[in-house]
Amino acid sequence: MYRKILMRMRMRMMNATRKVVVGWAKEYKRYLSTTTTNQILLSPPLVSVDLPEIWGSTSTLYHHHPSQSPVSHLDEEKILNLVSLEKDVDGFHPINMGNLSMRGREPLFVPCTPKGCLELLLRSGVEIVGKKAVVIGRSNIVGLPIALLLQRHHATVTIVHACTKNPERITCEADIVVTAAGVPSLIRSSWLKPGAVVIDVGTCPVEDPSAEYGYRLVGDVCYEEALSIASAVTPVPGGVEPMTIAMLLCNTLDSAKRLYGFT
Repeated sequence: MYRKILMRMRMRMMNATRKVVVGWAKEYKRYLSTTTTNQILLSPPLVSVDLPEIWGSTSTLYHHHPSQSPVSHLDEEKILNLVSLEKDVDGFHPINMGNLSMRGREPLFVPCTPKGCLELLLRSGVEIVGKKAVVIGRSNIVGLPIALLLQRHHATVTIVHACTKNPERITCEADIVVTAAGVPSLIRSSWLKPGAVVIDVGTCPVEDPSAEYGYRLVGDVCYEEALSIASAVTPVPGGVEPMTIAMLLCNTLDSAKRLYGFT
């Protein structure tokens, strides 16, 4: 059943965009889903990311939807290493990630989804200093960077993953929960501490014959149950996703400002 849903999502994405655009507005190249990593590495539009016309280079499509993306066959490490550090608006470059993990150093860019999660907490007035935070999931895209960001804001952070024993007991002690496990309705009310703040990054397709495409999107958190116990919880969809887009635009603007010497 889950495989059928993924097939529907893949077909929907492929119908919407059968090609991947790499480059800039006036000069770009379209890559078919059959394009190889070596072909992209040898491509002038991508190799020339140091040109001033390009403010930022992003591999968001590949990272955010690897199972459905028409470019999921590409070699992530090789392409990320090719991206200019100063224009890595996704924040996935190994040096940016390394600087994020070290005290006393600042990355040029922070990954967009974790940055958006932190922005939600700060703008909502959620106290982070000294609070217990649990991050569910340890991916390079969300789990690891959001854990590092919360540590930078002096939270006591625990990462829960597939091999963690008694994850429910650990999570129910947290003041802040950020979950990016990709498991529908994994987090029930028994997992949450009364008054906890919950940020649900998980986006999971579940079959729904009444929906337009035969499926609907739900998060890691059982939303209705969480509302009865948490002080705040983000919905899926419509919670973290807009923040990711906003932070990507913010990073791109910062890249352009740095390029042209604006402060």
